[in-house]
Amino acid sequence: MVQLALPKIECTIYQDNYGRFVVEPVEKGFGVILGNSIRRVLLSSLPGAAISSVLIEGITQEFDTVPSMKEDVLEFLFNIRDIRIKILSKSAEAGKMKLKIKGRKEVRAGDIESGNPLDFEIVNRDLILATLDSPEANLDIEFNVRVDKGYQPASTGDNVGIIVTSEGTSKEMSIDAIYSPVTRANYTIESSGPGQGAGKEKLVLEIWTDNTIDPIEALSESIRIIIEQFNCFTGLAKTIAAKEEVEAWQKSIPADVYNMPLEKLNLSTHTYNSLRRGGITMTGQLLEKGLEGLMSFGGFGVKSREEVEAVLKEFGVEVTGAPVEKEKKKKGRSKSNGPEGDNE
Repeated sequence: MVQLALPKIECTIYQDNYGRFVVEPVEKGFGVILGNSIRRVLLSSLPGAAISSVLIEGITQEFDTVPSMKEDVLEFLFNIRDIRIKILSKSAEAGKMKLKIKGRKEVRAGDIESGNPLDFEIVNRDLILATLDSPEANLDIEFNVRVDKGYQPASTGDNVGIIVTSEGTSKEMSIDAIYSPVTRANYTIESSGPGQGAGKEKLVLEIWTDNTIDPIEALSESIRIIIEQFNCFTGLAKTIAAKEEVEAWQKSIPADVYNMPLEKLNLSTHTYNSLRRGGITMTGQLLEKGLEGLMSFGGFGVKSREEVEAVLKEFGVEVTGAPVEKEKKKKGRSKSNGPEGDNE
C-alpha cells in the first residue's frame, strides 16, 4: 500500500505575538489544502474576549460629549475597541469591568478594574483611551465583556438598555467587537529540498496574534478544531456497515412476528408486566433487546427468560438481540446491573 508522506513541523521564529512554522515534506497539492484550512480556522474560529458594550454615566448616544473629556464619545468608543483582553479561565463566558476616574488625567486601559480578576486580564494596559482636562472631570463607565469568535459589528438592536440613576439617564451602547486573538495569518508553499523531500512541498505558516494568545497555542488549537470537525467522517464506513447489518437482521425475522403486539404472545401476567414496565410493547422490541437486556428488567428472572424463549421458539425465532444492542454490550458496561431479578 502506498503511504503518503508524514510531514514534520518546526517553529523557526518564535516571539510573543509572532510565530513562523515550517511543515515538510508535504505531498504535492496538500500544501494548499492544509495551509488554507489552518489559516481560515486561525482567523475565524479561535475564541477570544472583547468588550461588546459600554454604559457611560449620563450618556445616551454615541454622538454625545462627556464634560471635561477632550475626545467625543464616538472617538472614545473607537479607542475601547482596541483593548485586548486575555481569557484566564476556560469556563469564562462573560463579565464586567469598571472605570471610575475623577480629576485631570490621561485615562489608559490599565485604569480599568476587572470585575473578576480570575477570568479576564487587559494586556495592552498602556493604551490611551481618553484625556480628562479638568479637576472637576468625572468618568464612570461599566464595560460588558463577552467571549466569542471572529468579528461582530455593533448592533443597534442591542442598544435598548435605558438605565436611570441619581446622576441622570444612561444608555448601554454596543460597539464593534474583535474577538479573534489572531490578527493576521499567512501561508506560502515552496518546493521541498532534495533527498526524501524531492518532488514534495514545503508549507510555511506565519501567525501574528494580539498578545492574548501564544502563536504556538493558536496553531495547536486550530489543528484541534480541524481534527474535531473531520472526526465525524472517520466513522462513516462503520456507521453504514452497522446500518446494513441491522437491516439484514430485521429482514431475517418474519414481519408478522416482528410487528406482533406483546399481548398476542400469551405470556404469564408476571412476565408480561415485567416487560411492559421495561417499555416493551411489541415483539420486535423484545427481539432487539435480547435476553441479556431483558434480564436487567425488574422482576424478569430465570423463569421469565425460559418462558419467553419457549414462546418465541414456537414462532421460529430466537431472542439473540439486535446488532446495535450487541455492540453496546461489547463497548462495555463495566458496572454490574445488580440482581437479575427474582426466580419467581
